[in-house]
Amino acid sequence: MATKPKKKNPRLASGRKRARQDVKLNAANTSLRSKYRTVVKNVEKAVLAGDKVKATELFAKMQQVVDIVADKGIFHKNKAARDKSRLSSKVKALATATA
Repeated sequence: MATKPKKKNPRLASGRKRARQDVKLNAANTSLRSKYRTVVKNVEKAVLAGDKVKATELFAKMQQVVDIVADKGIFHKNKAARDKSRLSSKVKALATATA
């Protein structure tokens, strides 16, 4: 089993500080990335279940999260726009199909 080689500790104080900051940033970015994927998945589940009210409600919340994550640069703005567009069309199709 191959394991990653252990990173050496930086000698300079600025390097040590950067390493500490990277750990915190990595944790924050991972959390936001996970939140993004979760809200998108929740909307897709509601659409598949055919629940129009829940899908539109979750879609509104999803848009906010997606915009925040894209603004922070965790996902590209075009990816965020693409995800919003695709889910929007699915929710609209669901609304017209059950109307």
